[in-house]
Parts: sequence; C-alpha cells; structure tokens
Amino acid sequence: MKYWLMKTEPAMFGIEHLKAKAKQTEHWDGVRNFQARNMLRDDMAAGDQAFFYHSSCAQPGIVGIVEIVRAGYPDFTAWDAGHEHYDPKSVPNKPLWYMVDVCLQRELKRPILLQELKQYSVLTEMRLLQRGNRLSVMPVAAKEWNFIVKLADK
Repeated sequence: MKYWLMKTEPAMFGIEHLKAKAKQTEHWDGVRNFQARNMLRDDMAAGDQAFFYHSSCAQPGIVGIVEIVRAGYPDFTAWDAGHEHYDPKSVPNKPLWYMVDVCLQRELKRPILLQELKQYSVLTEMRLLQRGNRLSVMPVAAKEWNFIVKLADK
C-alpha cells in the first residue's frame, strides 16, 4: 500500500462535498499537471490511502482520509466541451489526463493545519513542506503518514 496527499480547494470540492456523495465516493478529476497525472495513472492503486487536504483557503490543512477505490483511468471530463476541465487535446482514443476514484474513510476530529505540520522535525522531508512544491497529488512516506495519523487521533 502507498500513501498520498491529495489537495483540493474546499470551495470547489471539499470534504463536505465528498461526504454528500453516494457512498461517499467520487472520481478525482481535473488534474492538469503532467507529474501529478503520471502518479494518478501509473502509481496509485486501489487500496492506497490518501490525506484529503484543503488548499487555497484561509487555513490549509489535512481534513480527512480517503481510500483509492479505483486505480487510474482516463479523465472523461477533459472530453466534454461544456465542462470546466475540458481539454481539446485529450480525446477518448488518446487520453491525456487521468483520474482515480476515492472513498471517504474518515473526517479528522480536527484539521491538521499546514502551520502545525511545519513544526515537526519528523516531517521536514515531506514533499508538501518543500519549497516550491505545488503539486495537487504527492506521495507521503510511511513514517510521515503514521506520524500524522497519530496527531489526528489525539
């Protein structure tokens, strides 16, 4: 099993939106960065776990845990000219973008805010905390995952 962090803007698709979905499951679409796309397409597998991270908001941080329930498949929103994630270069017989399906495992008792994560020396190597790292999908090392889960359970 691998661990991930998946960023989303809460105004666009936050944890409340995921909680409201049937079976609290939804596809994770709209990723339009090739490095993040490659992780969705090639590296994520059903059964992997991910932190659900609210970004571009007043208090960014980890607010929940999701499970990847369907490995990478073509992002069909790229083919819909009326969709905000439309990309005319991506076509069904040669998809450019990929997505996964996620299912909410649990909402955290409290958000683990970015400013708090920066305080722990055990997390200094975490990709989220590296200068200039703006990817919406990133791997999380097992030691980082375990540490943060313990924080969430306090």
